[in-house]
Amino acid sequence: MQYTYKIMLHKEPEGGYTVTVPALAGCITFGESVDEVTAMAKDAIDIYLEELQSRREHIPDDSSYCSWK
Repeated sequence: MQYTYKIMLHKEPEGGYTVTVPALAGCITFGESVDEVTAMAKDAIDIYLEELQSRREHIPDDSSYCSWK
């Protein structure tokens, strides 16, 4: 099954970016450039989902995620 997730990029004052995946609690990664951090986020999401699948846990999606700003 194919999943799509929103990611949030946070530019760090010391350089680089931190990425969080709001629908996947605790799925966070860091990279020096937008391209690098985007690739790392994809890897982090894949690993996170593999772990959920191995535990036979529910895999959340972004359909219920709402961002208020």
